[in-house]
Amino acid sequence: MLYVTDRIVIDADELTERFILAGGAGGQNVNKVATAVELRFDARNSPALRPAVVERLLQVASHLATRDGVIVIKANRFRTQERNRADARERLATMIRAAAEPPPPPRRPTRPTRASQHRRLDAKSRRAGVKSGRARPSHDD
Repeated sequence: MLYVTDRIVIDADELTERFILAGGAGGQNVNKVATAVELRFDARNSPALRPAVVERLLQVASHLATRDGVIVIKANRFRTQERNRADARERLATMIRAAAEPPPPPRRPTRPTRASQHRRLDAKSRRAGVKSGRARPSHDD
């Protein structure tokens, strides 16, 4: 079981894990032991998630999702299977938590008040007067 929130619990049958060889640091151990984890989660067909959460999840994890709605997470940060497995599960839970949050309401644009418009225009005309006072006097004969 993967406990995401108090309302969302993913059954272990919905998660598919495969251990693969990891590259990088680890010396000879890397070539011998499959410590990296590939975690697959079929979000589109999961009974634990509401349809709105699934859509937001597939947007959040679009770079990790297949066309069928399966999220594939590869974890190879650590040198042991257990830590990589926990890392992959925690990354999936974090993504689902982010998708479970409802999006904020759209911003409603406000208009400037009439007084603020007048203040802005007064300041502009004052500034224009200051600048025009700096100009050389013209000799119109």
